[in-house]
Amino acid sequence: MRRGRQFTPRIEMAYVGNSIKDEDQTTMSDVAERVKKIVIEHLGVDADKVVDDANFIEDLGADSLDTVELVMAFEEEFSVEIPDDAAETIVTVGDAIRFLKKATAA
Repeated sequence: MRRGRQFTPRIEMAYVGNSIKDEDQTTMSDVAERVKKIVIEHLGVDADKVVDDANFIEDLGADSLDTVELVMAFEEEFSVEIPDDAAETIVTVGDAIRFLKKATAA
């Protein structure tokens, strides 16, 4: 005697942005790409100006509030906390990339 249909649950996962991350597979180029995207979006600068040695203030025209907002955006994107003393040392795009690569590898 058949009691009815057999129900097989189906689970679907949605990936929204970078909300699901695999820290072990975060590459330096992935970090660099994400950092540069944030800088371009927050400062409204051309992508060709966002190079590793570009200083946020001197080369990209950021002010002190912009740098605070960049740090906050990095923290959100990479799900890390950047202490104030470390934030003060992040003055170039390359500084941000190196810091965030280490922070996501930990």
